[in-house]
Amino acid sequence: MSQPPHMNNALNISIVIPQLNEEESLPELTRWIVEVLRRHQLSFEIIYIDDGSTDDSWSVIVSQTEEYPDVVRGIRFQRNYGKSAALNVGFEAARGQIVFTMDADLQDSPDELPGMYKRMLEEQLDILSGWKKKRYDPLSKTIPTRLFNWATRKVSGVHNLHDFNCGLKAYHSRVVKSIEVYGEMHRYIPVIARWAGFRKIEEQVVQHQARKYGQTKFGMDRFINGFLDLMSIYFMSKFGRRPMHFFGLYGTLCFVTGGLITFFLIGLKLYNIAFGLLYRPVTQQPLFFLSLVLIVVGAQLFLTGFLAELVTRNSADRNRYLISQRTGFE
Repeated sequence: MSQPPHMNNALNISIVIPQLNEEESLPELTRWIVEVLRRHQLSFEIIYIDDGSTDDSWSVIVSQTEEYPDVVRGIRFQRNYGKSAALNVGFEAARGQIVFTMDADLQDSPDELPGMYKRMLEEQLDILSGWKKKRYDPLSKTIPTRLFNWATRKVSGVHNLHDFNCGLKAYHSRVVKSIEVYGEMHRYIPVIARWAGFRKIEEQVVQHQARKYGQTKFGMDRFINGFLDLMSIYFMSKFGRRPMHFFGLYGTLCFVTGGLITFFLIGLKLYNIAFGLLYRPVTQQPLFFLSLVLIVVGAQLFLTGFLAELVTRNSADRNRYLISQRTGFE
């Protein structure tokens, strides 16, 4: 896949850090990152995305850009849009060959960055995801997280990742420039990337720091929203460009099944009449109402698939595909 023009002189590393009301931790995090990466003589940039903070986070980010003008950049949302929106904007702005994501609460250790960067290059990986094998979180958070990760592995087919929620991940620039993140789908970026054709996805155990400042911004509702987004990603990856294959298939099955039940009931009535046997009117048979429901549901599913197909056919990106290489076009 050809790189965008601005990627020709790319930095070694871009670090995209979404943050919401983390004013206490930002100066310490910046100093830590700068110290580690300069010690390893890596070129880098830090991109802070202020996701509608109500404290002095933006003022702190501005002061960091003044203290480290060649390193720190900041983007501020007018209001809170969520972590996925922040990451998507950060990915668009990133100029590094390898793009890292980190949380701003100091629970992700910058000491992991050089090792992950080296492994990304040596193994030519698309994604290297962190695994916080030993966590400093309460059971009310760790147990649902384990269940969530188990369900995600089963549904997504990405079986080699244990911690989809880990904020510390490394992506090759070609990955983040090729995907779109929205809703609550930031935790599913490896899944989105895999279904987009990026198969070199590995995992690395990383340190998990105890939270030093403030409180977590995520509640239990993230697991419900995350599950719904997983279902959306699964459906879109399978049937996003051919919705009739899903709705039409099940609509046809329902319609045909309902029709067969109706014909069976009618045939049974005629048989009983022909041989002088007792019979019940078709409309008084419980199976008749089941068949009626199946016919109606089948027709609705088929119509839904037809309308979805029309929308897909008229979509601006209906023929947008990821091209890995070209030759003979110079």
